[in-house]
Amino acid sequence: MSVSIIVGTQWGDEGKGKITDMLADKVDIVVRFQGGNNAGHTVVVGDRTFKLHLIPSGILYNKCVCIIANGVVIDPEVFFKEILTLEKEGILISPERLKVSSLAHVILPYHRMLDSSQEAKRHEEKIGTTGRGIGPAYTDKISRVGIRILDLISKEKIRKKINKVKRMRNLTITEEEIQEIVAQYSEYGQKIKPYIEDTSLYINKAISSGKKVIMEGAQGTMLDVDHGTYPYVTSSNPVSGCACVGAGIGPGKIEKVIGIAKAYVTRVGEGPFTTELLGKYGDYLVERGAEYGTTTGRKRRCGWLDIVVLKYAIRVNGVTEICLTKLDVLDGLKEIKICTKYKTKDGIIEDFPLDLDVFSKAEPVYDTLAGWEEDISQITEYEKLPEKARDYVKTIEKMCGVKITLISVGSKRDQTINLLRN
Repeated sequence: MSVSIIVGTQWGDEGKGKITDMLADKVDIVVRFQGGNNAGHTVVVGDRTFKLHLIPSGILYNKCVCIIANGVVIDPEVFFKEILTLEKEGILISPERLKVSSLAHVILPYHRMLDSSQEAKRHEEKIGTTGRGIGPAYTDKISRVGIRILDLISKEKIRKKINKVKRMRNLTITEEEIQEIVAQYSEYGQKIKPYIEDTSLYINKAISSGKKVIMEGAQGTMLDVDHGTYPYVTSSNPVSGCACVGAGIGPGKIEKVIGIAKAYVTRVGEGPFTTELLGKYGDYLVERGAEYGTTTGRKRRCGWLDIVVLKYAIRVNGVTEICLTKLDVLDGLKEIKICTKYKTKDGIIEDFPLDLDVFSKAEPVYDTLAGWEEDISQITEYEKLPEKARDYVKTIEKMCGVKITLISVGSKRDQTINLLRN
């Protein structure tokens, strides 16, 4: 069996989209298992750039079937806009190539409204949500009042469930507004009907028949609602264990877990960030790495690589190999730092602290490595990397105890060094 899970090992934006796109060339199915259109994957093919928010990156290969599984929350408006955008670029979209779980939950207009109003009420404790309605949609799911994709087929079901949410949530929504939502979303239901599938059954049958599958997560480990820097997290579980829940397969079917790690660290939104760089080095990484959010366009906070965080992500995900991205962004730096442990009021610690107060006040303890002057963006063989760049890669491997199998040195598909072949 060949089922791989791709997870982010930091705060998201690690370059999962590019890696999924690359690996999708050799698989049959790509499954998105959690999150919503609060995430974004940027894929560069030749001189074209694709920004995907719901549809898996594998859609760029005509032979690949893409699945939006039950763990995802779906905004139908975004879904159809994304299809239209891809079709304008000549990408074939059909129900044979794109399937949507009947059990996935739906984002409605009042979810977006609640998201924005809740964030505004947090004042100085803002989380930095995208305002896309993802959190409130997951809240309704867990509260058992959510509307699922299969409900959109029936106007009566939509109306009944909205009225239930109205009672439960004391929603300020008029009968006229309800009628508008029912009309709009039942229309979405008819449009999405050809794509609806029992995706758990489909995926399990595919695995049994020997098909190769990639499970694609959104966001990153440190944004996981259980294992991340709570409450500055997303509303779902981006960790590998949730791939099984979010797609409806058993854990015994997983062959490997691929952790995507940026050669430095970025974070969007609020929350503590131990290795954050606020001066010239931070600005250097922002500009060199084009560190602006795919979904929101917000400038990302940048910092040195944090091994404490990376080892934590390896542990909670069971990472079996690492893909290191954006190594080229570090070109031109005379020295590069790696955070190896934290200094706290109780002493030096090497394991990630679960207490947010401890983490937010922790100071990074750095090892300093020599940088390299060369431009590595066109290098495709590991042996041809500058010695100091190879030293950086080897140091990360040694500190984490996990093999780095792929290095990305640019946004394009061919700007990649595959260590399994070199």
